[in-house]
Amino acid sequence: MYPEPRHVGLINWIGLWTLYAKEVQRFVKVAGQTVLAPIITTLLFLAIFKLALGEGRLPVGGVPFDVFLAPGLVMMAVTQNAFANSSSAILISKIQGNIVDVLMPPLSPLELLVAFVGASVTRGLAVAVCVTVAMMPFVDLPFWSLGWAFLFALLASTMMGLIGVLTGLWADKFDHMAFITNFVVTPLAFLSGTFYSIDRLPEFAQGIAFVNPFFYAIDGFRHAITGQGDVSLVLGAAVLGVIDLVLAVWALHLFRRGYNLKA
Repeated sequence: MYPEPRHVGLINWIGLWTLYAKEVQRFVKVAGQTVLAPIITTLLFLAIFKLALGEGRLPVGGVPFDVFLAPGLVMMAVTQNAFANSSSAILISKIQGNIVDVLMPPLSPLELLVAFVGASVTRGLAVAVCVTVAMMPFVDLPFWSLGWAFLFALLASTMMGLIGVLTGLWADKFDHMAFITNFVVTPLAFLSGTFYSIDRLPEFAQGIAFVNPFFYAIDGFRHAITGQGDVSLVLGAAVLGVIDLVLAVWALHLFRRGYNLKA
């Protein structure tokens, strides 16, 4: 007797969970690289700025500089790690030739996208929590709204997970992924108000900052932690939500086409 075929249904929950769990386990197994390293890097940034500026550092927007700086550093670590998770997952599978193991099971393009991005969001949120906790002995964070902080960490992780998916689909070698990391992700993160308030920029530079999606992620998260921001929380969340939706539709379209996945 042959076993009866399994009826998947509208959504393949088992397959979706399995791929998501696989991607989560992939970064958990190397937690020293994926979680501990961002903690150390962020604390080093914090220490360097505190030592460099000393006691003469001025408040920013009425907030002590180290309190202003800390949320930006947290969000920078979140965005970089969420991006790295999905981009490396797809690219490594393509290079090693085992991407077929993901494409052959009865998983729809939407399920593939949700699993990859979901794992990126999990890594991003894990990094956000761990880095924030690691900073607390050194910085007196007021935690103005944990709900808004979680929302912005979620939206930013989703955005970077989707950008990582798009990068992984496009890239054919590690040099391609490094190009996006070094010339897109890192510059946008550094020029988004991580280390300064945009009201100190010239007017034309402020206009440029407002079209940088990383600005809304960092400013929103900082606003939620400190109670001070350059734009409203609702506007920042709405901008990130629209960006996430556009990126999701784009990535879903590429998955449906099998873009750069099938010979």
